[in-house]
Amino acid sequence: MVFLHLVVSPISASPLAPAMYVFGDSLMDNGNNNYLPTIAKANFLPYGNDFPQGATGRFTNGKHVADFVAAYLGLPYPPPYLSLKGQKSLTGVSYASGSCGILPESGAMLGKCLDLKEQVNLFQTTIKTDLATEIKNPNQLSDHLSKSIYIFSIGSNDYINNYLDTENSNSSKRYQPKSFAELLIENLSLHLESVYKLGARKIIMFEIGPVGCIPSVSRARVHKGNCMEEVNQMVTFFNERLPPLLKNLTSRLPGSNFVLGRDNSLGYDVINNPSKYGLKEARHPCCSTWANETSGCIPLSKPCPDPTKYVFWDAFHITEAVNSIMASGCLKNSSICTPTSIQELVKM
Repeated sequence: MVFLHLVVSPISASPLAPAMYVFGDSLMDNGNNNYLPTIAKANFLPYGNDFPQGATGRFTNGKHVADFVAAYLGLPYPPPYLSLKGQKSLTGVSYASGSCGILPESGAMLGKCLDLKEQVNLFQTTIKTDLATEIKNPNQLSDHLSKSIYIFSIGSNDYINNYLDTENSNSSKRYQPKSFAELLIENLSLHLESVYKLGARKIIMFEIGPVGCIPSVSRARVHKGNCMEEVNQMVTFFNERLPPLLKNLTSRLPGSNFVLGRDNSLGYDVINNPSKYGLKEARHPCCSTWANETSGCIPLSKPCPDPTKYVFWDAFHITEAVNSIMASGCLKNSSICTPTSIQELVKM
C-alpha cells in the first residue's frame, strides 16, 4: 500500500525526536500483557503473522500505529516496560496494556492490566530509575523529556469492558452516557497533566474509534446497518469533549503542545467505504474467531490469505493495513492530528 511506504521512511537519517513514550490499550500494547496474569494476550499465532518477530503481544497481524510513528521518527520500536526487567531504554518505552482503560476498574474481569494511572506511575519510575541515572545533567534530562513524543490511545475499553458490559459492571446504571463521558474526561485530564508535570511537552491524544462498528460489538447486538450507532453516539460524547480539554491544557500549561488525533471519523470512513482505501472486507475479521466472529483469534488458526484487504484482524482490532492508514494521516495531515501534525510537532 502507498500508506505503508509513506510511514516507514523517516525523513532524516538521525532521529527526529530523542524518544517516544506510549500509553494506551490493546491498540498500542506490544507485549506488556505477556507478563501479566490475564486472558487478554496476543503472544500466539496468528497474532504477529506478518510481523518480523512473530507473535510479540501485538493485537494485530503486524505493526500498529506506534510502530509506524517510531519508524518515521527514526527510532526503534519502544520496548514494553514489563519486558525490560532492569534493562534501560533511552529511546522510549511502551506502557500500553490490553483490556485496560482510563478508569482502573475497566477490564478487571479479564485479569490484571495496567490502567492509565499505573502507566503514568511507571513512566515516573522510568524517569527516576532509568533516565536520571543515564542522563545525569538535569537540563539535558529536561531537554530529552520535552523533545520526546508521547502517544496516548485509550478509552475504548472503558466502554467495551465497562459501560457496555452490563454483566460485570453497573456503570450504565450509575451514569447516563454524557455523565460517563465527563467522568472519563476528568480522569484523563488529571493523567495528562501528571505527564506534563513529569516533563512531557509534545503529547498526542487519539480519539476513541467507532466502537459501535467493531465486530465484537456490532455482531453481538441487533441493529440496522454496519454499525451500532447508539454505541458510536456514546463514544462521540467523549470525543467531542477532547478538543476543549486539550486546548485548555495547552493554554494553561506553559510550553505544552497537546495534539488531538482525529481518528474516529477516518476509521468510520474506512469501515463504511473500504474500497476508497484499497480494502475489500470490512465486516468479517481476517483471523478465525469464536462466538459469531465476536472474539479474539483462535490460537494457531489459519488467517485469511490477504490481510492487506481486510479492515479487521480479529473482532476487536484493526489490521496492519488500517494501522498504516491511521498513522499516515497523523504524520503529515494537520486535519487528522490537529492543530499540529507529527511532522510539524517534532520541529517545535
